[in-house]
Amino acid sequence: MTASAIPRGPGATTWAPETVTDEPYNAQTPWAALAEPVTPVGAFFVRDHFGVPRTTRERWRLRLGGALEAPFDVGYGELLAMARRELDVVLECAGNGRSLMTPRPPGLQWEQRAVGCAHFAGVPFRSLAERARIGPDAVEVVFAGADSGTVHGRRLAFERSLPLSVALHPDTLLVTHMNGEPLAPEHGAPVRLVVPGRYAVADVKWLVGARAVTEPFVGVFQAEEYVYVASRGTTDGPVTTVRVKSLITTPEPDSAVRRGTETAVRGRAWSGAGVPVRRVEVCVECEDEEGVEDGDWRDAVLETPTGPYAWTGWSYPWTPLRPGQYRLLARATDEHGDTQPPRAPWNAHGYGCNPVASVEVVVV
Repeated sequence: MTASAIPRGPGATTWAPETVTDEPYNAQTPWAALAEPVTPVGAFFVRDHFGVPRTTRERWRLRLGGALEAPFDVGYGELLAMARRELDVVLECAGNGRSLMTPRPPGLQWEQRAVGCAHFAGVPFRSLAERARIGPDAVEVVFAGADSGTVHGRRLAFERSLPLSVALHPDTLLVTHMNGEPLAPEHGAPVRLVVPGRYAVADVKWLVGARAVTEPFVGVFQAEEYVYVASRGTTDGPVTTVRVKSLITTPEPDSAVRRGTETAVRGRAWSGAGVPVRRVEVCVECEDEEGVEDGDWRDAVLETPTGPYAWTGWSYPWTPLRPGQYRLLARATDEHGDTQPPRAPWNAHGYGCNPVASVEVVVV
């Protein structure tokens, strides 16, 4: 299915994702949409490896197999009839911000906008796992999508595993709805996995299979792709928990700000695994001939997030006193004390990029 053929869903007429690649279709969230507490579906970033598979709700079934005592299939209507949970969750591509790294690793050259926060509704996977009765020797659950393609010369489906403790967490959901509407095709319809607090590679789209395994899964997207390799300051291995991060959403890059007028510097901050953001600091640097206008880190005001996995809005009032080129910086700190580093932590595949947020503006 081509990018032009994909129906964008609610919000499409307001904002549209900015295309990064056409085939397969990959696109990042526009700046304006990132300022919203909940990202409109039609503006939400899209990450696709093989193209959108042709899957309908009527024909969809999820097969639960592997090391189970009572394997079974479930259809879309049966899933809708089950008790469900609703959560606001930040989804972030593991490669988000890759273009900021030096030297640039290979892969999609995302800026900082392969991220969004949406309201998801679905059935906890553990509700089905309890019925299937996972065997005592199982260590992981492998989730498989309906999409497939060739990687490293091998034809394979998109598969990714979770430890049992994560797969069976009550907030790991088989999602059917996004922002109150059935999932759009590019976002994994009819059913996708959403694993709050983990990079979005865990959120397998177009979900059709879940199998319990008795040994750690070593598929391509678990052991070869989406892994930290040759990391500087990071343990090598599969990407898992989202790192603490912030974005400056207002003012937008290269915009003009009036001297002597109070400007609200605003943004979003988040961290992984439900760890709250406890602090966001802002620094304003002036790059004109008179030197630094302000250079100190000062606390922003935090808003109350809409849930444990949602992002936190923040704001800082700034009144520039003279014209010039300015750089606005923001850094977030979570409850565990983790803070965004000054520079992107480099690794060979360009994952987990979370440097201090930076936006340049002109004061006139």
